[in-house]
Amino acid sequence: MATIVANKEFTGNPRRQLAKLFEVSLKLTVPDEPNVEPLIEPGKFGDYQCNNAMGLWSIIKGKGTQFKGPPAVGQALIKNLPTSEMVESCSIAGPGFVNVVLSAKWMAKSIENMLVDGIDTWAPTLSVKRAVVDFSSPNIAKEMHVGHLRSTIIGDTLARMLEYSKVEVLRRNHVGDWGTQFGMLIEFLFEKFPDTDSVTETAIGDLQMFYKKSKLRFDLDPEFKEKAQQAVVRLQGGDPIYRKAWAKICEISRNEFAKVYQRLRVELEEKGESFYNPYIANVIEELSSKGLVEENEGARVIFVEGFNIPLMVVKSNGGFNYASTDLTALWYRLNEEKAEWIIYLTDLGQQQHFHMFFKAARKAGWLPDDDKTYPRVNHVGFGLVLGADNKRFRTRANEVVRLFDLLDEAKDRSKAALIERGKDKEWTPEELDQTAEAVGYGALKYADLKTNRLTGYTFSFDQMLNDKGDTAVYLLYAHARICSIIRKSGKDIDELKKTGKIALDHAAERALGLHLLQFAETVEEACTTLLPNVLCKYLYYLSEEFTKFYSNCQVNGSAEETSRLLLCEATAIVMRKCFYLLGITPVYKL
Repeated sequence: MATIVANKEFTGNPRRQLAKLFEVSLKLTVPDEPNVEPLIEPGKFGDYQCNNAMGLWSIIKGKGTQFKGPPAVGQALIKNLPTSEMVESCSIAGPGFVNVVLSAKWMAKSIENMLVDGIDTWAPTLSVKRAVVDFSSPNIAKEMHVGHLRSTIIGDTLARMLEYSKVEVLRRNHVGDWGTQFGMLIEFLFEKFPDTDSVTETAIGDLQMFYKKSKLRFDLDPEFKEKAQQAVVRLQGGDPIYRKAWAKICEISRNEFAKVYQRLRVELEEKGESFYNPYIANVIEELSSKGLVEENEGARVIFVEGFNIPLMVVKSNGGFNYASTDLTALWYRLNEEKAEWIIYLTDLGQQQHFHMFFKAARKAGWLPDDDKTYPRVNHVGFGLVLGADNKRFRTRANEVVRLFDLLDEAKDRSKAALIERGKDKEWTPEELDQTAEAVGYGALKYADLKTNRLTGYTFSFDQMLNDKGDTAVYLLYAHARICSIIRKSGKDIDELKKTGKIALDHAAERALGLHLLQFAETVEEACTTLLPNVLCKYLYYLSEEFTKFYSNCQVNGSAEETSRLLLCEATAIVMRKCFYLLGITPVYKL
């Protein structure tokens, strides 16, 4: 059997590289079954295992095969496996599982290569080239609150992971900047400021308060309500005075959002509901021409199989709604932006709406029937942020919690903990401030991301800022400690990368090396399942593996110092990339 040199395409991704080897073996073992995908996963009795034998046996046993059962199929898979520098040994366990032990020499060489060539050579390659991630999406004239936290943080991390995996990501902020609420806001603005040109952020003051006051007028004053409804018609009809007032309100709101995004280091491009407005009529026309749109109680709707209510696309008064905008945005993203994967982040409460309009798009032939084939759409739903009472997280006055206040408190608490440890005496005020921000915001993000997004979580500053357990504080400390070990060695780590060699002789060195090499496949899994908690779990276990290594293997002053310093550096590099993907700023001393 010819030797296959490790596949360049999947550098630093042992799972993918093993899949390539077993693909060759499967073709030789069962040539009549060409569509069998290799099933490779981390192993219990080896580093990895191939789980194809059982499934193959159930396919071939009735076809007059030479094999006498799954173990024999497993043996044949080993026999037909191409010789490779990455595989140390293979064995059979139970009903045909093929256990694979990787070569420690190959593992060491792979890590050495990453240290020289950079961690981007370990980036997974996904089959999709361009994706839209639609996230955050607050409403104009309303403040960003704790409810926007999850969408913004999870969306940013998914975008970062896809970008790292060589996907071009269009980060879209689908803000609520169109709709009936603008009628009351504009009329209220005209009442307060007859000369709209003079309106400034300072004059309006608290936009949230402005919204509440206009809503109160709308609910209590029928004459004002009538004016507000007329204002919507004039705004949507393109009246320049109304458009100007609308633009002013949007601008003030947008500036407020920008401050939050800047603090969270989140980048987004706004394409709000209003952007799609000029395209809606044509899209509804296209859907009608395909026989999808029907009259129903004065409105125009699409009946979607599996739902007892239709999807309304034109209201009885001729106005458009969420469904008309969302279908149009999807059409635009598929046809104008040529996106292959469109990912929407909202809370789970909106799941039915998304499933309905996805089904309508399939009915229109915009999307394939199979939801795994591209172009594809996914609704990434998430649970609520809960308070200590297990209800939706609110202030003591039962108000929604402003995102600004949360960020301030995270930073303040983080700074207080650093001052308690005497860091204000050791560091400059800038260092103290930057570290408090990195740790405070990092803690807030990690507490959200480490939870499986489908469940809610209880918000607790005490828990998220704890320096023990699965928290960002613990992980940032672990990273700072590794940097300190490297600094104390007095060695030039960049020089060592070029000349030094790694040996994974001790069991703890080998375990750490293997975990480092599982980084790429973890990012790939987090991207394909759209679950950032997969990456958080990997990062936490990486710090645990490092602790075991450091407890068992002396680094500085040992005979293996060079190799072990390089392992420290490789761990720090992988941790920093994980932090980056999670939107967390690393700290180098704590």
